[in-house]
Amino acid sequence: MTDPNKCGRRYDRQFKEDAVNLVSSGKTITEVARDLGVSTWSLGIWVKEAQKGKTLREPRTLTEETAEQRELRRLKQENDYLRRQRDILKKALAIVSDSNLSSDSR
Repeated sequence: MTDPNKCGRRYDRQFKEDAVNLVSSGKTITEVARDLGVSTWSLGIWVKEAQKGKTLREPRTLTEETAEQRELRRLKQENDYLRRQRDILKKALAIVSDSNLSSDSR
């Protein structure tokens, strides 16, 4: 049997539904996938399943998790997401700061 921690990332039903809702609210699949750190391929499948009225499934490995394991995994995913958002903001601030310095030196 393979180690579930060695496989690709697994997402619970709520995460998938939230991601699909972001796409439904007008964001593109590419934007949502990038922001959440999921592949556009996976998100596209979730969106198609939801549009067909199918219930988004949880991988078997998730249904076997304890509540503590699930919460730890959720917190790690949230932490990864927040780190990516912070990095994006740092880069944006550096670009804005650099552009302000360039215009001040003229």
